[in-house]
Amino acid sequence: QGRAQGQLASRLSPLGQGLAALAQHLGPVLQDTVVVVMSEFGRTVHQNGNGGTDHGHGNAMWLLGGAVAGGRVHGRWPGLEDAALYEGRDLAVTTDFREVLADIACRHLGLPDARLAQLFPGWQPLGDGPRVIARG
Repeated sequence: QGRAQGQLASRLSPLGQGLAALAQHLGPVLQDTVVVVMSEFGRTVHQNGNGGTDHGHGNAMWLLGGAVAGGRVHGRWPGLEDAALYEGRDLAVTTDFREVLADIACRHLGLPDARLAQLFPGWQPLGDGPRVIARG
């Protein structure tokens, strides 16, 4: 996968450039914008035989915008020790992505809490999810 060069870097570099261009072109509107970047899968912690990693369990979400309580990592970091890995190979999921999106929907977009069941059918909020929005 590489660090500064390789398959992952060659995909993350244009993503970062695109996000920077979006932020720049939004100008002052960025202060009232939340951009969410997420993937439907993570990557395994250890390399496979080809020097890359396989699809895995845990992942990260990136948030950008003026409403975001940024400059820090939200959620619980389980670590990379073998005992902390999900099924001995993947980063453990410690935050349900719906907790993050629900915080954005309610605190930034103004959706009433009672409507979350329509947005995320079958999901029950934990109530202690990360507060990723600085205002709301």
